[in-house]
Amino acid sequence: MSYSTDKKLGIVGGGQLGRMLIQSAIDLDIFVKIIDPDAAAPCKYIAHEFVQGNLNDYEAVLSFGKDCDIITIEIENVNLEALEKLEAMGKKVYPQPAILRQIKNKRVQKQFYVDNDLPTANFKLTDNAMAVASLPLPIPFVNKLGEGGYDGRGVQLVKSQSDLKKVFNEPSLVEELVDFEKELAVVVARSSKGEIKCFPVVEMVFHPEANLVEYLFAPAKISDKLSKEATKLATQTAKAFGIVGLLAVEMFLTKDGKILINEVAPRPHNSGHHTLKANLVSQFEQHLRAIMGLPLGDTSAIAPSAMVNLLGEAGFTGPAVYEGMDEVLGIEGVLPFLYGKALTKPFRKMGHITVVDSDFDKLKEKVNFVKNTLKVKSNT
Repeated sequence: MSYSTDKKLGIVGGGQLGRMLIQSAIDLDIFVKIIDPDAAAPCKYIAHEFVQGNLNDYEAVLSFGKDCDIITIEIENVNLEALEKLEAMGKKVYPQPAILRQIKNKRVQKQFYVDNDLPTANFKLTDNAMAVASLPLPIPFVNKLGEGGYDGRGVQLVKSQSDLKKVFNEPSLVEELVDFEKELAVVVARSSKGEIKCFPVVEMVFHPEANLVEYLFAPAKISDKLSKEATKLATQTAKAFGIVGLLAVEMFLTKDGKILINEVAPRPHNSGHHTLKANLVSQFEQHLRAIMGLPLGDTSAIAPSAMVNLLGEAGFTGPAVYEGMDEVLGIEGVLPFLYGKALTKPFRKMGHITVVDSDFDKLKEKVNFVKNTLKVKSNT
């Protein structure tokens, strides 16, 4: 079957995920058009075509997509009505807008798991703060906003009665706090032809303040049996949604050995960034293959790896300065990827570091060195 490079790919969102998609698209000679509200978005200077526009504005997204052949996203918070209209016009929109509707609202997403016999933590849907406070649930518990949460925002951990004043007054859900052993993730790809492949299971460690991934190890230090269970669950989830593209499935491994779905992301995900350097095909190339109808690539790992998120230091806001970069670059198997963001602020994702080493103990040593050495600050 022949392959044509004359199709235009539109990506809604021009942040770091879009930037990494573009770099993979270059290898396949795909023309990429980006829309983002930030005039200095990370994608601006490397996209073939860049449009500044509001991702939640119907006309802006509709106008953007009219001359694209295939449209994808790098963030869920977009105007779905515009994507639905583009789909109705015959554009290929992946992931499909109907699936984005199911995933974008965490209340709908959680109910989807129950309806499809996919294991997840016990939860209750709530309409306001009063409803949360009146639930007969033992503290501690987790309160998640239905829509609008991203990168740790929209999630509250209620640890005491006094924390009830922090709960959301908008439609949300209350979830049983899972007593977990590890937090796992599997990035699974499903192509427009129905082919499915999973990346190896990773183990994530979350930042205690920012509530986002601080670092991860790949593959996860779990048994082959648990790894197969997690991979099978990710595959079942992708099939249940019928998604085309990537689906990152975040999971809890409970202390009694059960695997529960926490939540999913219908796009390239933080839990797959290491694949740029540590796997035969990256999650970004795999996403492009999936939505372009190409055969999916080999997800095998080249070597054990880790990924460290490079976050803006607390107390610093302004033009970014990377302290410790020379020291980090001097370590074998330490590979930085900066996101092209001129300004730093506390806990902003400024880049990530992939660490590769066949010795797991040395891998952990290098991760700790990177965490303690490389800092994003500002001189102003």
